[in-house]
Amino acid sequence: MKSFTKSFKLNNGVQMPCLGFGTFEIENDDAIKDSILEALKAGYRHIDTASMYKNEDGIGNTIKESDVLRREIFLTSKVWNGDHGYDNTLRAFEASLKKLKTDYLDLYLIHWPKDLNRQTWKALERLYDEKLIRSIGVSNFKVHHLSEIMVKANICPMVNQVEFHPRLQNKEVLNFCMKNGIQLEAWGPLMQGEVFSIDLMKDLSIKYNKTISQITLRWDIQMGVVTIPKSVTKSRIKENTEIFDFEISLEDMEKIASLNKEERIGPDPDEITF
Repeated sequence: MKSFTKSFKLNNGVQMPCLGFGTFEIENDDAIKDSILEALKAGYRHIDTASMYKNEDGIGNTIKESDVLRREIFLTSKVWNGDHGYDNTLRAFEASLKKLKTDYLDLYLIHWPKDLNRQTWKALERLYDEKLIRSIGVSNFKVHHLSEIMVKANICPMVNQVEFHPRLQNKEVLNFCMKNGIQLEAWGPLMQGEVFSIDLMKDLSIKYNKTISQITLRWDIQMGVVTIPKSVTKSRIKENTEIFDFEISLEDMEKIASLNKEERIGPDPDEITF
């Protein structure tokens, strides 16, 4: 099986593949098995999941059954909102390890900011110190959430996974993360399909002879952002990997940047009730 190797170096020196495979809302065992095997065949070596996705078991089984070695895969999971707090986080991590059939994770994230962020972060620091996690980070954190835990943290977050796409470029968060050596990672890069209706992206697709998905994912990477598109369609899984043989011009990067409206498709981290 082939793999592509372009990656970004995290602030602790760990190499994080810049293109990952997202698994949100792929819960069916057959669907997760088929999509993970297809992703590995297409060259993905970065898989993103979470306890809330309810597919860690299926992913763990599939990785075990595949002919790709565990050490070749950058595997991410996340602690869910109901498991915040020091002891709860340690228990949640152990449960995720068991389901994923592994003895370590490459990245473990706080899924959403909650009142117990600091205690949860302390648990992640312990797991990192014990070498059970190669890198630790957060997800859906705004600047004030990041600042809150960094004040008393012993370890700076290595990654912040947020909603990021042409209509929501999260500029304040992106600038803060770049300034503090935190790698930004994009979930929902294709705007749940809405990116396909943007006229500029259609024009650029024709200009570069690439699909709108490929233009969008290439834009992420040139912005220095890790991106994790999701698909269960064989052709699209492969298509999303074919972004390393072209480059978007500076002029066109700026045109895409002009699409920003700071409009969310997902929930605002300051207003979540789950």
